[in-house]
Amino acid sequence: MNRISDNPVTTEALSNHRDIALAHGGGGQLTDELLRQVILPRLGNDVLSQLTDSALLPPSWQNRLALTIDGYVVTPWRFPGGDIGKLAVCGTVNDLAVSGAQPLALALSLIVAEGFPQRDLEAVLDSVAATAAQAGVRVVTGDTKVVGRHQGDGIYITTSGIGLCPPSRRLGLDRIREGDMILVNGPVGEHGLAVMLAREMPHVHSVLRSDVTPLNHLIDFCAQQLGDDLLFMRDPTRAGLAGVVADMAQQTQLHVTLEEFSIPVRPEAEHAADMLGLDVLEVANEGKVVMVVRGDAANRALDALRSAGCEQAAIIGCIDSKHDGMCELHTTIGGRRVIAKPYGEQLPRIC
Repeated sequence: MNRISDNPVTTEALSNHRDIALAHGGGGQLTDELLRQVILPRLGNDVLSQLTDSALLPPSWQNRLALTIDGYVVTPWRFPGGDIGKLAVCGTVNDLAVSGAQPLALALSLIVAEGFPQRDLEAVLDSVAATAAQAGVRVVTGDTKVVGRHQGDGIYITTSGIGLCPPSRRLGLDRIREGDMILVNGPVGEHGLAVMLAREMPHVHSVLRSDVTPLNHLIDFCAQQLGDDLLFMRDPTRAGLAGVVADMAQQTQLHVTLEEFSIPVRPEAEHAADMLGLDVLEVANEGKVVMVVRGDAANRALDALRSAGCEQAAIIGCIDSKHDGMCELHTTIGGRRVIAKPYGEQLPRIC
């Protein structure tokens, strides 16, 4: 498999970007730079600056409410396995769920370009309704705007979500330590590759489909099974699995090791990644969760995932004893590769 480049990118190189580039939205190093240099200096506070998928509000704010918001600009708006409506609900529900919260309600904002067919808007809204029902949440408020033909193309959606985190559920990078194990609930890379094929090679026939699905019921089941042995979760969306593990290593300053042979990748995803010249570990997922659990609970966590229908769930790595903030991949041919966050945008507009 093609794997992660280990070429470092310096802060000096990143800071040369004076104007906003498309790559600043890719979830990689440029996104980090934009957050650190532009956004957090102006808006940062003790909650926002943690940069978690959802903000867990202090206990004085109604017993650990979780709040999240995200925008969706995917092109094409319909892709194999889903569409922008399903994606918008799943993305927000999953951001709440991986933070340990049980989603309660969503707000939905639509920006529709003049000329967008009404039947397509109806299809998007039907998808929103069906996915919200699947996740067990309701859209309780929203807004709709229409822009001129030359101000946008298609449809854009912003969703915000609110959830409640049980008092006993404690998740965070600060709980991770040597000997903990890393799991993923199934094959990676499928969402971004399915969207990319639909956009760039629409005449190519592939069985590859986006993995987009709400994860809140699965995560709640696993959390109940694992209790305090569940330490941290993240959904590997932009920047993919590589982004999650690189962030984990950098923020904890621990050494993260992944085993390439253990990472589940479907052959069709591998083939699509090779054809497009992409690294499957850097490609976005929309139905996957990365879990970190205590070492002696790893098999129990794997059993919980598989009993919930995730037949290809796997233990993919561990936290080692070194304290260097690095993540490395043990390859199938016996080598070692440093995993870093991608520099910018591999696949523009895949979420």
